[in-house]
Amino acid sequence: MPQDMNGTKSAALQGLTLYLDCQSGVAGDMMVAALLDAGADEAAMRRALASLPVNGFEIRISRVKKAGIDCCDFAVVLDAAHENHDHDMAYLHGNGYAAHDHDHDHDHDHDHDHDHDHHAHGHHHHHEHRGLADIERIIDAADMTAGARALAHKTFRIVAEAEAKAHAVPVGQVHFHEVGAIDSIVDIVAASVLFDSLNVARVIVPALVDGHGTIRCQHGIIPIPAPATLNVCTAHGLPLTQVDIEGELVTPTGAALVAAFDPVFELPVRYTVRRAGLGAGKRAYARPSMLRALLIEELPAARPASPEVPGTPSRIVKLECDIDDCSSEVLSYAAERLRDAGAREVHWLPIFTKKGRPAYQLQVIASPEDVEALERIIFRETTTIGIRRVIMDRTVLTRTFHEVQTPWGPVRVKRVDLPDGSSRTMPEYEDCAVIAQRESVSLHQVMAAALAQAN
Repeated sequence: MPQDMNGTKSAALQGLTLYLDCQSGVAGDMMVAALLDAGADEAAMRRALASLPVNGFEIRISRVKKAGIDCCDFAVVLDAAHENHDHDMAYLHGNGYAAHDHDHDHDHDHDHDHDHDHHAHGHHHHHEHRGLADIERIIDAADMTAGARALAHKTFRIVAEAEAKAHAVPVGQVHFHEVGAIDSIVDIVAASVLFDSLNVARVIVPALVDGHGTIRCQHGIIPIPAPATLNVCTAHGLPLTQVDIEGELVTPTGAALVAAFDPVFELPVRYTVRRAGLGAGKRAYARPSMLRALLIEELPAARPASPEVPGTPSRIVKLECDIDDCSSEVLSYAAERLRDAGAREVHWLPIFTKKGRPAYQLQVIASPEDVEALERIIFRETTTIGIRRVIMDRTVLTRTFHEVQTPWGPVRVKRVDLPDGSSRTMPEYEDCAVIAQRESVSLHQVMAAALAQAN
């Protein structure tokens, strides 16, 4: 199973935010591959797909390169009774289309490009037509969680409504000769199970990026974005942008999965990436076909230092808990994550608990607006089951920073104004330490020189 940057299993990724970077489009198989690569539960996906009451397919998971970058590839391989060749580039764009995907390093028995699922009705084989009720019975028979099942139902309902609008028929009369092909059922069920297994707090999709021009489907030549894709974006308010690439980058199934995830569209100003997944597409366009799924931890926006009048109290919160079953490495890592997330101070105090057991007390000084985010980190990164919270008033002296020149280079110094009108000045340790190491002089000499210039 994939691991995050801290070496823990995918359960440690739960509660994070999923950021889908769709700069090269999004399709069903790209979504499945990206979620797999980001640490989702492959075993649960395989169980669900094995339980589907449909025949004629197998799945293949492999590694491929796109523009030299290693990506996960998810392929649905159909048997002869269900396969078709409508998805090669010559058919989609006319026999004169000459693009080739030199980055796709592995061989497919059939390059059917199932990620572009609304073109799945072939002129070589007649795919079975299914209504929405048929699709829902297939989903209900699958071995998956209630959350995954609900997501799969929601996704197919979104596509059905988009196709119904495109063809001006009631939803119940939509025949899934397009997205109802076996490979698309597999894509949606697989993506639903994988997404559900991650248990993310929310999803962010700044925009769906599509190409331009026209593409051939069962009904003839249609514009890009395809009508069904456009209807999904319209109905669910998904941001859409187009780039100067001839071809379809966003499919109806890809757009419907994004809509079913109920995303927001704005990235936080600051975040850390805990895991990155790359999913490969099959089409050969000028822009390499890949979808990035980033599991991120949102950080509070950096706040400018507020001018504080000497003697004026300000309010802070102290978070506190006792821990007796964590290693020092885990405690150190937790402190780093808390500081990264905006904690003003993080302290570990050695204590003795009941029966004389040695332990540590974690103390975190935080601004009130940061408390909720910091508590989430404490619960995730330590073994505590409870956090004490104390609201405190404090008196803060006004601080200003400026730069002085030493014989070895500039150093920042901090000046603190005292209530009686006097002041204290202290050189910044980090600046002095860098100079001392670089110039092979003592730290004391550098700090003394900076203090002399400041005074």
